[in-house]
Amino acid sequence: MRFKMTIAAAVAAAFVTAAAPTAMSQTAAPASAEWRTIAPENLLVIDTVHGRIVAELDPRVAPQSVERVRTLANRGFYDGLKFHRVIPGFMAQGGDPQGTGEGGSDLPDVPAEFTFRRGRADPFLSTGPGATGSSLLGLTGSMAVETQPDAQMLFCPGVLGMARNNNPNSANSQFFIMTAPNDSLNGQYTPFGRVLSGLDAVKALKPGAGQGGAVTDPDLMTRVRLASAMPEGERPTARVQAVNSPAFAEQLAATRTRQGSRFNVCEIQPAAEVTGG
Repeated sequence: MRFKMTIAAAVAAAFVTAAAPTAMSQTAAPASAEWRTIAPENLLVIDTVHGRIVAELDPRVAPQSVERVRTLANRGFYDGLKFHRVIPGFMAQGGDPQGTGEGGSDLPDVPAEFTFRRGRADPFLSTGPGATGSSLLGLTGSMAVETQPDAQMLFCPGVLGMARNNNPNSANSQFFIMTAPNDSLNGQYTPFGRVLSGLDAVKALKPGAGQGGAVTDPDLMTRVRLASAMPEGERPTARVQAVNSPAFAEQLAATRTRQGSRFNVCEIQPAAEVTGG
């Protein structure tokens, strides 16, 4: 099923020069108490010819979409499929067995999951007021959100989203990975995770021609697995800086000072450490 975006060309042009988000230096890691370990069933491992992409799946924000991706990964559904649509400075899309943007799995479509109710126990760090004045922008887990009190996930670099056609409830197997921020997708598509390592591999994927981004000789997802399905000696492990940690609060303050009026919630994200595998 095609991931139709009537504003694709304009949006891609607008965000080609977007700055990369700031992350904590891996050589000055915070104390272990300031990190959270990602469960292996929430760690998606995508191998490509350009390297490995490791992403955190977040069932809090999009439980049905996460479960669909888990199911298909465990089936081996994604192995060998193409990144058939790649727009530099925007996103890379794959997950279609037909390789045209029109295909999907034999499973029913997944309903839209554009917002979620953030629990009181969910760590949240506000970065400032949202667009409405009564909402707050900030981060929870690895995701940037706007909350009031339902939280809408935001499409920042590295975010994984479910592709769909014009029907909001038509997501099935295709997904895309953002390489730049895109406000126009917020509340229109379902984000379900974020890349922890390997965004450089996403950006290295063979690009498509023209505004539509269709790739004539696309790169492949050679293998896609959950870390939980890999032998313990071969699986990667990952931990992410807690957004409610003092170190991350300091990083936020420094970034806000440096960026000034240009600061955007997509400019900052928790540091991630991926080891092994």
